[in-house]
Amino acid sequence: MAGNSFHGNMLTGNMEFLQWSCHDVARWIESLGFPQYKACFTENFITGRKLIYVNCIYMPRLGITDYKDMQVISARVRELLGITETLWSRSIADPSRDNMGLFLERKSRTGERADSLTYQRFLDDRRQ
Repeated sequence: MAGNSFHGNMLTGNMEFLQWSCHDVARWIESLGFPQYKACFTENFITGRKLIYVNCIYMPRLGITDYKDMQVISARVRELLGITETLWSRSIADPSRDNMGLFLERKSRTGERADSLTYQRFLDDRRQ
């Protein structure tokens, strides 16, 4: 990770976390004050691209069950990703998803199309 800038933000155009390995994610979790959960992320191969799926519903599957820790980690993940909505509390009655959340779902996938997709191109495609 260039310069260990763990606390990047999508809104400033910093998508460096998408390149993070599971070890980079584990170091980020440790930097948040949760060194006890590093293995949960490395053993489950949670890379920067997979962080979008790390929320209060998914964390128990990783071995994180302390509710307060889950709240803090999921809030920090949303902050890192630049997502304002809570992904697990949506209803079909809610307004449409924010663009950043939808974009990150696309980027979380692997493959040439996901690798080459830029946020601007994603927005242009959504407008059509």
